[in-house]
Amino acid sequence: MNQAITTVLFDLDGTIIDTNELIIESVLHAVQGVVPEGFNREHIIPKMGLPLAMQMRMFTGLEDVDELVRRYREYNLRRHDEMVSLFPGVAETVPKLKDAGLNVGIVTTKMRDTSRRALKLLGILPYMDVIVALDDVQHAKPHPEPVQKAMAALGAEPAQTLMIGDSPVDIESALQAGAIPVGVAWSLKGEAVLREAGAAYVLNSMDDLPIICGIEAESR
Repeated sequence: MNQAITTVLFDLDGTIIDTNELIIESVLHAVQGVVPEGFNREHIIPKMGLPLAMQMRMFTGLEDVDELVRRYREYNLRRHDEMVSLFPGVAETVPKLKDAGLNVGIVTTKMRDTSRRALKLLGILPYMDVIVALDDVQHAKPHPEPVQKAMAALGAEPAQTLMIGDSPVDIESALQAGAIPVGVAWSLKGEAVLREAGAAYVLNSMDDLPIICGIEAESR
């Protein structure tokens, strides 16, 4: 890596917070009776990471999905606190990045209130210098606007910024914004999908991140 990393941006769901089963259950609840019999998690996983309304249109073929989004959010909020957790290593790695003087932020297609709720619940909200959520932008990922907005808020140079995510939309948004795209091997979509999308690195564990950032030497 030619330039020192100054900024690390994270996607939220499926990247640092394990909401996978909550999301899948929430979708199945919302679309019950609207989608064909046999619709299941394998139909949902490839679309995770896209804005919710867009997913609902894709799953149902309907244009007006306001009621489905409402049903999703009602179920999601009701089950939220019991079904979310940090992925292994996040609680240790995020403070390490801050202690090393890096900017740390969130770029998500989740709504701001729900994003803050999860970050606060899991104890990592105080470490976040910026949160760019779905309701903060005109164009969601894979458009570059969310990553660009986060970098602008932090005064970060794209070539010194990592954008870490579990979905091709994260990788594409980073690439278009000039940031360095990083995937996570624990993505439900699979490591190969992220590499194919253009990920410069794929984290096998959160322990890899301080090494990529240059704040820890590789020990193996």
